[in-house]
Amino acid sequence: MPQITTAFAPDFVTTMRWALDAASDRVPVTSRTPATKAKMAQRIVRSAHEGITDAHQLVAAAAAWPRSRVC
Repeated sequence: MPQITTAFAPDFVTTMRWALDAASDRVPVTSRTPATKAKMAQRIVRSAHEGITDAHQLVAAAAAWPRSRVC
């Protein structure tokens, strides 16, 4: 995966963290592993890098990856 070099404003980083927490809440407790959370964080950062700034859209992007691949 290519490295993302975008700098995000501190307020937006807070939004991204909220989105990660909200997306994590959608995953069954037994599947909330560090690997799952890392994958969700990657999707949030990638989406933000592509210009998505809405918190709810970031949650949807993080939660959209195939459930069958939950680590």
